[in-house]
Amino acid sequence: MTIFTEHEGVNPVVAQVVRSGFAESWHRGAVAGLGADGTQVISAGQTDVPFFPRSANKPLQAAAMLRGGLELDGELLALAAASHSGEDFHVDGVRKILSGAGLSEDDLRCPAGWPLDIDTARRMILRGEDESRIRMNCSGKHAAMLATCVLNGWPTAGYLAPDHPLQLAIRRTVEELAGQQVSVAGIDGCGAPLFALTLAGLARAFRTLVLSAARTPERRVADAMRRYPEWTSGTDRDERKLMDAVPGLLVKAGAEGVAAFAFADGRSGAVKIDDGMARGRTPVTVAALRLLGAVVPDELATVPVMGGEADVGAVRAVL
Repeated sequence: MTIFTEHEGVNPVVAQVVRSGFAESWHRGAVAGLGADGTQVISAGQTDVPFFPRSANKPLQAAAMLRGGLELDGELLALAAASHSGEDFHVDGVRKILSGAGLSEDDLRCPAGWPLDIDTARRMILRGEDESRIRMNCSGKHAAMLATCVLNGWPTAGYLAPDHPLQLAIRRTVEELAGQQVSVAGIDGCGAPLFALTLAGLARAFRTLVLSAARTPERRVADAMRRYPEWTSGTDRDERKLMDAVPGLLVKAGAEGVAAFAFADGRSGAVKIDDGMARGRTPVTVAALRLLGAVVPDELATVPVMGGEADVGAVRAVL
C-alpha cells in the first residue's frame, strides 16, 4: 500500500490531535513497513531519505558489541540496548555491567540526567539526591560499550570518539544489518556517534535481528529485549506495553518521534514523526502494526488529551 503526499517532498499527516471533537494539531511523518518476505508493503511519505534513528539504533549497537566479544545475556543485555527509565533496578544492572569489567560509574561519559520515571525522580529529590550519569537513560549502553573496550584491550578513555575501534565496529555492523551505507553521521544526545539510516533500512535491520539464527549476536539482542521489555524501557513505558500485548514483537523507540519494530516472522517497520513530538509516535506505530496484521489493544492506539482533569480528546493516527 502506498500513501501519497499532497506535495512532492512533503510527508503526509500521520497523526492528529483532537480536542472536544475539534482537530487542533497535526503531525506529519513517514512510515515504512516490510512484509514477512522483506518486500516493502507500507510506504507513507519519504521512506528512502536518511534520518537519525536516535535510540532505535541501540539494538544494532548492542549486536555489534556482542560481535566484539561482550558476554551479556538476559536482563543485562536488554539493558545494553535500552533507553531505560532510571529506575533502581536499572541502575543496579548498570553497576553490574561496569563492575564485571572492573569499572565504575565514574568511567561513564554519558551526561548526567534525571530518571525518565517520574516516581523515581521524586524519591531521589526527597532524599536530596541530584541527577547523575548512571540514571541517564543511555547508561546501560555506555556501560556495555566500556565493557566491550575492556574485553578487546581498547582504551576506555575516548570510547565515544568516532574513530575509536569500538565505534568503527559499530558502524560496520549498523551498515551490514541495514543493508546500506551510512551517508550521514552525527552525535547523539548521550554523546555517542549516531548513524543515519533510511526508514526502510532501519526496518530491514530489525527484521534481521528477529530472523537471525538462535544464539547469534543479533538474535540474542532481540530475544533479551522481548523477554525483558521492562529492562529495555521501563515498568510503565509504551514499548513494554506493546511487547507484552503482541507476542513475539520487538519494539524500540527513539527521540524525535522515532520507533522501529519487528514481528517474529520478519514483518517489520519504522516510524518517524517530522516535528519530533513523541505524542504521535505510539499511535502511528500501532496503526502500522495493525496494517501489518497485529491485534493491538485500543488503549495503546491513542494518547489522551486532557481538559482540566477530564479526558476530552485524543492523539490518534490517520495513517
